[in-house]
Amino acid sequence: MPDIDLVPLPVERVVDVLGLGHSVFDTSLKPYTSWSLSAVAHHLDAIDSSCWAALDPAAEGRLAGFVLGSMGFDQRADWGNLEWIATDPAYRGQGLAHRLVERCCEQLVKAGATAVVTDVESRNTASATLMRGHGFREGATVTLFVRDTPQAATQAPDLH
Repeated sequence: MPDIDLVPLPVERVVDVLGLGHSVFDTSLKPYTSWSLSAVAHHLDAIDSSCWAALDPAAEGRLAGFVLGSMGFDQRADWGNLEWIATDPAYRGQGLAHRLVERCCEQLVKAGATAVVTDVESRNTASATLMRGHGFREGATVTLFVRDTPQAATQAPDLH
């Protein structure tokens, strides 16, 4: 595996993070529909953020992956939230996602997290396996119910 550097996410790399996210997240499906500049900024702007970039020095600092997390989840200020993680397909299978999860969780624990939560779309078995391998367990299952409107019935997204 090439030496990939994990560094706190530099603001200058936000455009690269957005691009990688758009290339790997299907933004027509929940939960990825909320992938946006605001989603990135939410974590970067948090007091206790845990946002990391994986940079490949052998490829002029190419963004190989990222993880976005911060303290606070719903009404639990003592929980960390690992919300977004992605690796460039060219770097998959090299343990990079494992390193990103661990770095994010370590930083959240240092910030005072009593638990770290994440959500994984049910069809994303690779992410579910990754999270289980890092000590995450299934805590709750939420089903997204969608009621089509007459105007949108012909163009409703496939949520199955």
